[in-house]
Amino acid sequence: MGDMKKAVQFSVTGNPPDVVELIDMQTPDVGPDEALIDVEAAAINPSHLLTLSGVYGVQPELPAVPGAEGAGIIREVGSNVTNVKPGDRVMIPPYSGTWRQQVVVKAEAIQIPLPADGDPIQMAMVMANPPTSWLLLKTVVDLKPGDWVIQNAANSAVGQYVMQLAGIYGLKTVNVVRRDGLEDFVTRAGGDICIVDGPDLGERVKAATGGAPIKLAIDAVAGEATQHLADCLADGGKIANYGLLSKQPCQLWPDDIIFREIDLVGVWLTLWIRRDSTLAERQAVYGELVGYIAEGRMHAEIEATYPLDQIKDAVTHAMQGGRNGKVVLTPNADA
Repeated sequence: MGDMKKAVQFSVTGNPPDVVELIDMQTPDVGPDEALIDVEAAAINPSHLLTLSGVYGVQPELPAVPGAEGAGIIREVGSNVTNVKPGDRVMIPPYSGTWRQQVVVKAEAIQIPLPADGDPIQMAMVMANPPTSWLLLKTVVDLKPGDWVIQNAANSAVGQYVMQLAGIYGLKTVNVVRRDGLEDFVTRAGGDICIVDGPDLGERVKAATGGAPIKLAIDAVAGEATQHLADCLADGGKIANYGLLSKQPCQLWPDDIIFREIDLVGVWLTLWIRRDSTLAERQAVYGELVGYIAEGRMHAEIEATYPLDQIKDAVTHAMQGGRNGKVVLTPNADA
């Protein structure tokens, strides 16, 4: 067997800071078709907190190591492995449990190479949020350069990437937030308009955009916020929901559904990865996004980084409202 390394584990679900524990874990021997990866960085995402709470769409068998994405360096490969070699930086395959110092994976599952000179913390976040922003902008409505898009939770990680990617694609964005004081943040991310949510959102957005037709709304909040977005849309527009920050059902008046033909659709990256895309399509999309991240055209603000032995503090920090940046684990920073 390999070395003893630190890992985060949870054996029950509940309040995330209470259920995560730091353990010593033996690194398994590397089989002929496997690769050993040193984990450089792994973000704490809302989906991970939902998983720890026991309410996410897919739950692992327990005990489990949390973390569905990360960046790492290949340390060792098995005798049959030809697609990667020691020293390569790679995107760790999804759902490998990345909140640990080392992970052994099937080498064939390693499909996305990362540039050696990129920032590993930014690269660690390429698996989930950048392609989610790509799916929201590219697969729901056929948008042309110059078109407007509206999104809420614009200061979230996906929100930042949506603004940046919209800029790359020549789209304009109305960015709805839930508190004052985020104008500079939205401007830094390349957003065009920053506006605080409220029941009169439709009128204020119309005034801010000069009445431009908006065909796509991106909803991470649900509850009343869904209806507020509908009030901003042109007839025949679509709302793409990908989150439930309000913890409430999406609200939408039948008038909008029936007479104005407003559609509400769900977007979930996991379905696209597992069912709706080929390997070649995934590699093309990830390759495009990795390129933008390497060039600095797409990035997420970082609020804080934590070593594994501060996992309870890190998870508590990630659960706090009012954050603009990501909380990221750096498992080997103090190794």
